[in-house]
Amino acid sequence: MSPQDELKRAVARAAVPFVPAHAVIGVGTGSTVDCFIDALGEAGVQLAGAVSSSERSTAKLRALGVPILDCNDVDSLPVYIDGADEIDPGFSMIKGGGAALTREKIVAAISTTFVCIADASKRVPVLGRFPLPVEVIPMARRQVMRQLAELGGEPVWREGVLTDNGNLIIDVRGLTIDDPRATEARINQIAGVVTNGLFAARGADVLLLGTADGVQRLDRP
Repeated sequence: MSPQDELKRAVARAAVPFVPAHAVIGVGTGSTVDCFIDALGEAGVQLAGAVSSSERSTAKLRALGVPILDCNDVDSLPVYIDGADEIDPGFSMIKGGGAALTREKIVAAISTTFVCIADASKRVPVLGRFPLPVEVIPMARRQVMRQLAELGGEPVWREGVLTDNGNLIIDVRGLTIDDPRATEARINQIAGVVTNGLFAARGADVLLLGTADGVQRLDRP
């Protein structure tokens, strides 16, 4: 197992105590979340259910016997556990490398506490080194790409990828995102954009960061 995989497993285990017993929780998607779901099973945590942000996580949770609830069947969740592709000092994030950004935003929006689990490489001073994913209605792809280019980015269609919602992903490279909230709002106003991978209006509350010296807990400043 690589050192990075070890860090992912460590932060995944550290997130388990944030899960109330017999609760319905929100679960994100990605390789670190896969480790978190495995850690839930190893710890024998009993859940009343989960609202999942992707078919991938749904399958893993069901394999553990966790009931999957529709987001429309719950009003709020005590905690949402998910990873990030990048996270800045203000706890704004870029997410969506796994193309689940829209469902992740919906689950985060109804969660009281958002716990981000990530290895130290994901913490950056300014967002934008990781390409920003944008989920787009298929018929709008070309005009959205033109407008994203006008913002100074280099949009690239992630060909061959459909989201769980049946939409396309455009990855925007070359952005330096000094004002994540403003950039998030600006891109979301483009006709045909479902949402983008900036989680600034609803960022993380707690960061569990896997480092060579162990897992660090950081709270939103």
